[in-house]
Amino acid sequence: MEKWDLYDDLRNLTGEVINRGERIPKDRYHLVVHVCIFNSKNEMLIQQRQPFKSGWSNMWDLSVGGSAQAGDTSRRAAEREVFEELGYRIDLSKARPVMTIPFPVGYDDIYIIDEDINTEDLVLQPEEVQQVKWASCDEIIKMIEEETFIPYHTCLIKLLFDIRKTRDAHSNFKKQK
Repeated sequence: MEKWDLYDDLRNLTGEVINRGERIPKDRYHLVVHVCIFNSKNEMLIQQRQPFKSGWSNMWDLSVGGSAQAGDTSRRAAEREVFEELGYRIDLSKARPVMTIPFPVGYDDIYIIDEDINTEDLVLQPEEVQQVKWASCDEIIKMIEEETFIPYHTCLIKLLFDIRKTRDAHSNFKKQK
């Protein structure tokens, strides 16, 4: 049984642990990680969820995503999820999430990495992922409109493509001194 650490509203660990599927108590939160993998052609690796997977079955999604397990740091959870879902090892020891987005019962940490990965070399987790492919920002937004991609805000998808170039909130159009 997968266990999740619980956090307070300031993202401090509370020392409380619940089993996956249990109701998250009021004023408690859990950690979810996403890793967006981009190639040198400015495309994001996306995955299609299995048709038998509960929640967004058969839909396309960001490169990787999943809940942190009890004892996981955000980085460790992100590295583990990439390996579990894609059979690909990454090292995030010097990385921080490019953004954290709170949601009603948790925190989404989003990492961005740049890797030219040959999709044929990936070992997809059969319980989670049915296929992967590279897609441009416009292709992903079109898929959201066609309801074949999880309905993220299109501005988030655009931001992920924009922020990957700078890794900060500034466009760097003029360097300030």
